[in-house]
Amino acid sequence: MFTMGTRGDVQPYIFLSKELMKNGHEVTLGSHPCWKDLIEEAGIDFLPIGPDIDIEKEAAVIRGKSPNPTLSMLKTMGFVFKIIQHSTDEILEGCKGRDLIVVSHSQMGAVEAEVLGIPTVNVTLQKEMIGEALRPKKLREKLAGNMIAKQVAKPYNEIRKVYGLKPVKSADEIMSKELNLIPISKYVLERNPYWEDKNVITGYWFEDEEDYVPDKELAEFVEDGDKPVILALGAMSFEDESEEDKLDMFVNAFRRTGCRAVIQGFQKTMQTYELPEGMMACGSVPHSWLFRKGKFVIHHCGFGTTAATMIYGIPSIPVPHVLDQMGFAKQLVDIGVATIPLGAKDLTEQLIVDAIEEMNSTYDEKKKNAEEISVKVRAENGTAEAVRLIEEVLNRR
Repeated sequence: MFTMGTRGDVQPYIFLSKELMKNGHEVTLGSHPCWKDLIEEAGIDFLPIGPDIDIEKEAAVIRGKSPNPTLSMLKTMGFVFKIIQHSTDEILEGCKGRDLIVVSHSQMGAVEAEVLGIPTVNVTLQKEMIGEALRPKKLREKLAGNMIAKQVAKPYNEIRKVYGLKPVKSADEIMSKELNLIPISKYVLERNPYWEDKNVITGYWFEDEEDYVPDKELAEFVEDGDKPVILALGAMSFEDESEEDKLDMFVNAFRRTGCRAVIQGFQKTMQTYELPEGMMACGSVPHSWLFRKGKFVIHHCGFGTTAATMIYGIPSIPVPHVLDQMGFAKQLVDIGVATIPLGAKDLTEQLIVDAIEEMNSTYDEKKKNAEEISVKVRAENGTAEAVRLIEEVLNRR
């Protein structure tokens, strides 16, 4: 399987890989060279794909140049597509001799699998990317849909041209005909009645990292007083240069509302930034440990972080930055575990204060809802269900 992007784009496939391996399958996970240690430390065979980029810098540059969420998403897609196009030889070589290719939401590996005649299984994280094939459409809708689909298919057709394959009119044509896994809970996402049967909601993929031991300073901090707020903006806190003004907004808001806080990210800013008493910075800490220690999480609503808040039963203040994050933020609001989302583009200290006060005034209800959804989500065993479905595809072969 192949995936591109930040840790949040890689982590679900690590969970899936480990569950497949537990069931006796050999798995190779291909991604940016920068994720070699992360993947190999999980015990998974790693295949480097594309140039050795600084993923934090690239993510920060894309976000910084495009404050508009739509433009930011398009630039991100363009960045990933460029790597996929230029790496098709490596991807093809990695596919050779495999029984199955798991294709991520970027469709990476789909064309190469077709060239080699290898079956595929898709994974889709955003429901908006799944076509409503069973819904009757008016002529105007069809024409508009065809125009958009043609644009989305362009980078894949460039790869198809390399191998002498006919162009496709839409990316749907290169998706698996047998199975598309949707690693979201049925308690969070209602199945669209216009989806084909191959689109299956499995439940979230996760792993409780029980063997994780935090450093002494962090362990003592979270236990020494009221539960802290967790600020975890993920890739949205990656920095090309110091962003002291942005961090100031959160720190001042925490101070004004009397919150203790654990802050992830802002690595460049933190090199010279002095946090006030009652706040501390931490690096890479598993959500399975950290989120259980916090009162609520302020986060960007990336796929993995959003899932983790529900898996570990903690309420959210959403700060979505790009389009798919806005969709995940809405999911949290709809199930009653989050405040009204804060727009990243118009973020101010006062808006953060207002959101914290809203959270505090409705906390008991949101915490209860989060704990109830956690019990349901964990009982779904989404990773095991995904493996069961993959094995059905392999057995049919």
